[in-house]
Amino acid sequence: MYKISNLFENDDIRIADSKAGMKVIEYLSDLSVMPSSAITAYYCARMNVRKKQLVIELDGNEYTLSSGAMQWSVGNVEAVADVKGVGDLLGKAIKGSVTKEGTVKPKYKGTGTLVLEPTYKHILLEDVSSWNGGMVLDDGLFLACESRLKQDVVMRSNLSSAVLGNEGLFNLKVSGEGIVALESPVPREELVEVNLQNDVLKVDGNFAIAWSDSLDFTVEKSTKSLIGSAISAEGFVNVYRGTGKVLLAPIKELNYSSISSLANR
Repeated sequence: MYKISNLFENDDIRIADSKAGMKVIEYLSDLSVMPSSAITAYYCARMNVRKKQLVIELDGNEYTLSSGAMQWSVGNVEAVADVKGVGDLLGKAIKGSVTKEGTVKPKYKGTGTLVLEPTYKHILLEDVSSWNGGMVLDDGLFLACESRLKQDVVMRSNLSSAVLGNEGLFNLKVSGEGIVALESPVPREELVEVNLQNDVLKVDGNFAIAWSDSLDFTVEKSTKSLIGSAISAEGFVNVYRGTGKVLLAPIKELNYSSISSLANR
């Protein structure tokens, strides 16, 4: 038996989201500060730059985590390395290197509570079954998921989509029935969700953080001719074609350098 106090009932902590035994807790203000970092912590809290953690309640089920994500656990929680041999380890190492994910994603099962490392990024809980056969993720977004979900590495349909579109050649795809937790640089409230029904979405830059595997992703000229593309100053655009959905961020990347010293003090 165990009892956890001063976590969910803490006045400085709120539950931002909850799905499938996973809870996203958010610290309303950072109280663990020194005088030298107090001003930064104050304005971070006012501008929604807050620490967040993923808390997983295990009840005989199993979850897969990003490598190194676990902070502490309590109860009958068992960690299992999802490696079936040397060949499997080599294959996972290759997949991890091309998707910028960890080589091995540990699995945790049993009964108890699992708490992940805090992050200043935004934790999204997404229902994979609503993504038209699978959810393709931008590099580095994966945090955790129910282990019943299947993970695969998918390759672009052509090399130009990686080279010209400023995207990687490989991405992690999550499919099946279950919930996945993502670390996003942008809060869910600012992500634009575009649902396509046999239609086309064109994006000038790598603003898409996730898209349905059912969509055909290519890179094309913004106009019918190279001269026209040059005149329009757009050049090439990322094109998502078919039926499915895309999550778009309003900016390419957030700069967390101003809070990195606070987070790692």
